[in-house]
Amino acid sequence: MMADFALAGKVALVTGATSGIGRRQAKALAQAGAAVVLLGRREAQLQEAVAEIEAAEGNAQALPADLSNRSQLPRIAERAALCFGAIDILINAAGVNFRQPVEEITLESWDTTLNLNLAVPFFLARELIPAMKGRGWGRIINIASLQSSRAFANGLAYGASKGGISQLTRAMTEAWSRHGITCNAIAPGFFPTELTAPVYENPELLDKLAAQTAIGRNGMLPDLDGLTLFLASPASDYLTGQIIHLDGGFTAK
Repeated sequence: MMADFALAGKVALVTGATSGIGRRQAKALAQAGAAVVLLGRREAQLQEAVAEIEAAEGNAQALPADLSNRSQLPRIAERAALCFGAIDILINAAGVNFRQPVEEITLESWDTTLNLNLAVPFFLARELIPAMKGRGWGRIINIASLQSSRAFANGLAYGASKGGISQLTRAMTEAWSRHGITCNAIAPGFFPTELTAPVYENPELLDKLAAQTAIGRNGMLPDLDGLTLFLASPASDYLTGQIIHLDGGFTAK
């Protein structure tokens, strides 16, 4: 029997959907038949993304929200479920990277980074788990990083948060996969996003990074589609607890 990549009848919630990786993943899920809730702080950009999805005959709604206030996460989860019904698929794509030298990291920037990048994915997922358990099926897709396993300059706090995401993904798997809820993470290489804008403004550095991949180029947003759909669909029913590097072979060299 062929693997099932269809998402018709599934409801997805994508955080960080205003731009970059999250926005691309939301579009991919909608094209595969899922009804998608796009969550982010900037409503105008969310509405643009919704319009793009609807123009391609997809089904989406915008959910403007600030995830940084963890006390609001139960209410945010409730609002998300009001859009199309209970959430089947959660993609934790929201994140922040201040790119500070070690000496410039403050308590505030540290707490902001660890809160949004590491704490929110867990506490938001936990709000959605009861409904997934009730159906015996669910998908959690976290966004890890090259810095989940490698150290980059000016990335101490970000790297700590993304290293945590790797272990969080495994711990989620231990806690929830027996209930039919798989938990995996995508660790992207260098893709054109708001977080990587400083890199993409430096052509020499960009070329150097491309040369470090096995494929010989940096990522393009459409490269996310296949892995996202695989991890979100019944095709990946027996895959859980994995951190998959979508990096053109950057970590293989």
